Amino acid sequence: MSTRFDEGSLSARYGRQFVTLVLAVTLVFLALPVVMTFVSSFAGEWMGALPSDFVTLEHWNDVVVGTGVGADVSVGSSLAYSAGLALGGVVINLVVGVPIAYAIARYEFWGRDWVNVFAILPLAPGIILGIAFLRTYPDLSTSGIALVIGYSLLKAPYMVMAVQSSFQSMDLQQIEESARSLGASWPRTFLTVIVPNAKAGIVAGSIISWTLAAAEFNFSYIVYSRGTPPLSIFLFNNITNASFLNAAAAVSVFFLLIALVTISLQIVGNRGAVRRI
Repeated sequence: MSTRFDEGSLSARYGRQFVTLVLAVTLVFLALPVVMTFVSSFAGEWMGALPSDFVTLEHWNDVVVGTGVGADVSVGSSLAYSAGLALGGVVINLVVGVPIAYAIARYEFWGRDWVNVFAILPLAPGIILGIAFLRTYPDLSTSGIALVIGYSLLKAPYMVMAVQSSFQSMDLQQIEESARSLGASWPRTFLTVIVPNAKAGIVAGSIISWTLAAAEFNFSYIVYSRGTPPLSIFLFNNITNASFLNAAAAVSVFFLLIALVTISLQIVGNRGAVRRI
């Protein structure tokens, strides 16, 4: 009994501190490379253990203005192009993925388990899907349409899983019956009651899908042929053909973009009350 009491006292006394310490060490371990990369992008050189000769905007100028590697393309045009492509993929995922997630969570039907399996599993790795596009749609693959479709296919599982989780946390049948008893049609019930109640999952799925699509490299590398490069290709060119500090600036641009988009979508998702009938 004394041993159990001592063990319980130790757990009560140091358990929270231990969990806090593990969490802090994990966060520092994961965040340190990002912080060091961002900081080094403003350094004049990095010869020793730490970057030095602060503060210079030369590397950011090379990447943002387009005076460095691939000077004919600026990061702004590449960012805008990739943001549009990724957004197109998210729109397709919303139009297709949300109804699929709803059907799986709401109804029992033949083949439901198979639909669920195929909906939450990626169809193919990016490089395989890219080769398939080149072979099957050689003309389509030279346009941005192929990138949009490919991004939506590759990231659809993340949208379906996030939205499906939100739907499964609700009593969909009761919500539908309540809305219909008040005179709402099924489309109105779905669009103005069901979907707003799943807003958290939809926003989370959109953030994940957009972020991963904007950074998708394998599919982009296979399918992209000419014109403004997607952001992942632009970063690859700057990372492989430039100095490390220029590469750090290019990667930092992507970090900032992801942070801004994530914060913006979270603000949109948390704004206002959920509409109800």
